[in-house]
Amino acid sequence: MSDTDLVHDRTLLKATGQPDELSPRVRRLIAPNPSPFTFTGTCTYIVGRGKLAIVDPGPENEEHLAAMLKAIEGETLETILVTHTHRDHSPGARALKEKTGAKLIGCAPHVEIRNDASGRLDASHDMDYAPDAVMRDGDVHAGHDFTLEAVHTPGHASNHLCFALREENAMLCGDHVMSWSTTIVAPPDGVMSEYMASLERLIARQEALYYPGHGAPLKEPRRYMRALAHHRRMREQAILREIGRNALAIPALVDRIYVGLDERLKKAAALSVLAHMEDLVARDLVDAGGPATMEAIYNSR
Repeated sequence: MSDTDLVHDRTLLKATGQPDELSPRVRRLIAPNPSPFTFTGTCTYIVGRGKLAIVDPGPENEEHLAAMLKAIEGETLETILVTHTHRDHSPGARALKEKTGAKLIGCAPHVEIRNDASGRLDASHDMDYAPDAVMRDGDVHAGHDFTLEAVHTPGHASNHLCFALREENAMLCGDHVMSWSTTIVAPPDGVMSEYMASLERLIARQEALYYPGHGAPLKEPRRYMRALAHHRRMREQAILREIGRNALAIPALVDRIYVGLDERLKKAAALSVLAHMEDLVARDLVDAGGPATMEAIYNSR
């Protein structure tokens, strides 16, 4: 499966400011933050009727805030839930909480990466996220006519949660499973072995419909996730083949493996290769040529 095999029609997923009715309990608003990394924008989900929850309010954006408030006019927002603290998912929670008085719950705050004095490694995270309560694996939020179970799925982010909507046998899966692209696993907070383990955990569950943080709903999620896992294993094999043939560092590996890749995505591809390399070093399949630090792995072979 190539990356392009995962892309869905963008014209069906636009930020219109109007909610899309996806099911009796789920509506979707797409934030106006399209990019090579967010597809057409972050998907914000309104769960329930009358007394509501909103999952992933998205980036700090006045237009999106206004769209959320308009979409729930005449109803009561009781709870805001966040899957993880990347800046396209959680910052919008602050203004939404201020406007509505809703309780903010969900993932734990990001733990600062202290081996990086520049702050670059934490730049993708919302460091101001401060939930009223943290949900742990298996915790349940009981809404007015819905139940959301937290499922801890580290890999894309160490604090990542999915939320199982029990009444509809559905999963709000954040960025752990996306329907338009493979998920970025960016060290040091992103860990490939954890991502793969979380993917297998989700495959073992029974939810029949997935609502991703970017892209269209997935109607055959377990089949799709098995394809994602296969894709990762094939990527791993490609990395092993290339470093077996040549003395290549990660930038060269990206050029060899991701042929024709958009230049804007090469950094993300390098991070995913780095995540694979970390995992391969940990499994003694690759020798970093010294201590298995990020720098050593990045420049290995």
